Amino acid sequence: MTTVAPAVGVIGAGAVGQAVGAALVCAGLCDRLLIASRSTDQAAALADDLNDMRAAAGSRVRAHVVSVPELRSCPAVVVAARARFTNTRDRDIRMGGLHANTPALRALAEEFRSYPGTLLVVTNPVDLMTRLIAETSGCARVFGLGSSLDTARYRLTLARLLDVPVAAVRGHVIGEHGEAAVVCASSTTVNGAPVHVPLGRVRAELAERPGRISAGIGRTRYGPAGALVSALRLALGVEDGVTELSAPYEGVCLGIPLQFTGGRPLPCVPPLNEAEARQLEAARSKLRAAYQAVRGIPSPPLPSGRKS
Repeated sequence: MTTVAPAVGVIGAGAVGQAVGAALVCAGLCDRLLIASRSTDQAAALADDLNDMRAAAGSRVRAHVVSVPELRSCPAVVVAARARFTNTRDRDIRMGGLHANTPALRALAEEFRSYPGTLLVVTNPVDLMTRLIAETSGCARVFGLGSSLDTARYRLTLARLLDVPVAAVRGHVIGEHGEAAVVCASSTTVNGAPVHVPLGRVRAELAERPGRISAGIGRTRYGPAGALVSALRLALGVEDGVTELSAPYEGVCLGIPLQFTGGRPLPCVPPLNEAEARQLEAARSKLRAAYQAVRGIPSPPLPSGRKS
């Protein structure tokens, strides 16, 4: 295929960054994959492994290790960085990284002040980190991955429960990437026709699935990587279509469907019934309150010799 970007950047060489890198090498959306990490040894090892993959698979995407400032030349950068911490939460698990990840991502956002490209955030809690990076950097195109993965899981689950192909299911999961996710059952269709959604069984699977994956292989990685590649195709204008991304909506950042045309996004929130509208407002209120904690977390000290 013809590549559409000279380079795409990835920040973070951990489990998710590795899966994203592999997906991008296979997708062939760029000529160069630029990897930045706090551990240059880890980044170099990942680049070597991905270049081996490139040779074996016949991909044209070459992986390189760079510093974070060098990524500003990329039309799109994936933020998959994660601070070192142990998540001990058994509820609202994605919020577990709030205090650890906020200083690191605020510092990264400072490096991207007025960046003209697209930032795709994977780090949890993704809705809050997306808003933090957008407000700190001033970048106009900051989106969070989360609801797109929730939606993929929803369609997969509903297809299994109704014994239909996944491609036949059309529906969205919006709101928070977490416990305040909203299943848009009232607007879901199968083969273009309205359908009864067994919400209890669907919600149980959406709640349990990430934990099962993490228990089995350490953490989710390939699902987010697939959602990232799909979003990148739309953001770079390779394809037109709809995906669910965390974006500004009524004073917060939360997951909503965005219609991308030529790389330009336009919100297209589906009609909601009364219960879904209440749930979306609850998600909005939760994220608005949680962001106050983000504001209260101190910024990391500036490097020596750098002035604010």
